Amino acid sequence: MSNAPEATRAVVTPLRVAIALCLAAPFVALLWVGSYARKDPALIGIPFFYWYQMLWVIVSAALTMTAYRLWQRDRRAPGTSRTAGTSSAGTSSAATVEDGGAVK
Repeated sequence: MSNAPEATRAVVTPLRVAIALCLAAPFVALLWVGSYARKDPALIGIPFFYWYQMLWVIVSAALTMTAYRLWQRDRRAPGTSRTAGTSSAGTSSAATVEDGGAVK
């Protein structure tokens, strides 16, 4: 028998879809230039084009933090494996979440 870890398929869950949406939203909002390529409405004299992009810096940071927290919750959910693989003897030879992914 082989000591290679078994390959598992990723499972699409509503939580993982929410993570993907949090990470994709800034790309869609900023790559769709036609939606914000204008001067009005100005905010304290700053054209819309500039303050919209700067607002997305803050929104992107918040969405990335949210995606990270959701990913942590998903990793702690029951039924998810904490190790990348184990040998047939039961000793872990792969990186784990607890040790920061360092290979032993």
